[in-house]
Amino acid sequence: STLCYSGTCHCNGMTPLMHAAYKGKADMCKLLLQHGADVNCNQHEHGYTALMFAGLSGKTDITWMMLDAGAETDVVNSVGRTAAQMAAFVGQHDCVTVINNFFSRARLDYYTRPQGLEKEPKLPPKLAGPLHKVIMSTNLNPVKMVMLVKENPLVAEVEALDKCRRVMELICEKCIKQQDMNEVLAMKMHYISCVLGKCASFLREREDKLDGLIKSLLKGRDKDGFPVYQEKFLRECIRKFPYCDATLLQQLVRSIAPVEIGNDPTALSVLTQAITGQVGFMDAEFCTSCGEKGAEKRCSVCKMVSI
Repeated sequence: STLCYSGTCHCNGMTPLMHAAYKGKADMCKLLLQHGADVNCNQHEHGYTALMFAGLSGKTDITWMMLDAGAETDVVNSVGRTAAQMAAFVGQHDCVTVINNFFSRARLDYYTRPQGLEKEPKLPPKLAGPLHKVIMSTNLNPVKMVMLVKENPLVAEVEALDKCRRVMELICEKCIKQQDMNEVLAMKMHYISCVLGKCASFLREREDKLDGLIKSLLKGRDKDGFPVYQEKFLRECIRKFPYCDATLLQQLVRSIAPVEIGNDPTALSVLTQAITGQVGFMDAEFCTSCGEKGAEKRCSVCKMVSI
């Protein structure tokens, strides 16, 4: 077939970018995008896009690349499925998580510039990188979230946390009030704002600072080791979601409210499933303390517990 950077070939309407994404060729995808390939072209005979092929390939790095290049997540193919739904259909759940949790750096950078009559931006530019890392985390375990804050001295200060928390609240509001309302992303931003707020509270009140918060989140009750403090914190986060009419909030409340603390489903499992589209951390390959994937005998991330 005859190929060009941004055009289609004569085989099923696939572009070179679609081919590269489906074959898992990250370097080729990067080259094609640099030379102007249209990431949202859907001239494929079945309406597939490069993001759909990236999801089908199971390559999270290529899926991320397509999203970062401006791939639209709500486009549907000829059978009415989005890229996330296509990835889920073939069992590529990591790609589903990447798609469902994507938030471009450009959208965050908006808050690093003064708007209107502002003399200073709402978010100091130096905080944008560390905060974006927290936003893009697909591991919603609060222990992992606090660890992300703790590992960056720029964020782990009360004033910085307060500013980051405020920006998360503004993004949450925007997600709800925009024309194409995104309740899932709004809930995630709200949850992050709650974690940042809790970190700030501990830094104000506790000498042991964030280590104390991590210990509190991990501490299990005597009879069965269930982390009661963590469960209560997560339930409180959900209850504090400021948009009471949101369908997602009502679904979360219905799932959690009748459940006694210590029974399944936990608030973390329900929240994770709602935001990422899967309950991956319940699998044995995930650390039972921080929820990080790939743990075997001792988690390489939190180094706290054997599983």
